[in-house]
Amino acid sequence: MDTAEQRKDKYAPSRDTENPLLGKFDKPLPCFGCGIGWFSLLLGFVCPFMWYYATILYFRNYYQRDPRERAGLAASAIAALVFTTAAVITVAVIVL
Repeated sequence: MDTAEQRKDKYAPSRDTENPLLGKFDKPLPCFGCGIGWFSLLLGFVCPFMWYYATILYFRNYYQRDPRERAGLAASAIAALVFTTAAVITVAVIVL
């Protein structure tokens, strides 16, 4: 059988008084738990201006507050780039 000291080496507590950063990301993300970036990506298909909002947050380093937001914000920035490119090409074809 393992003694208490051997088990202590294998498992780390989720909240440690010596290192308060261990429990920093225990709380759920805003916007129904999926984060602002992913929520903006999904809502952007209805209202594309949400992609631009998330792009602004991405370039202003909003993800420094919570690194879990970075992927969703980057996906929204890519969606904004694709949408802008498609809109410019469509307008250029129609006008010219």
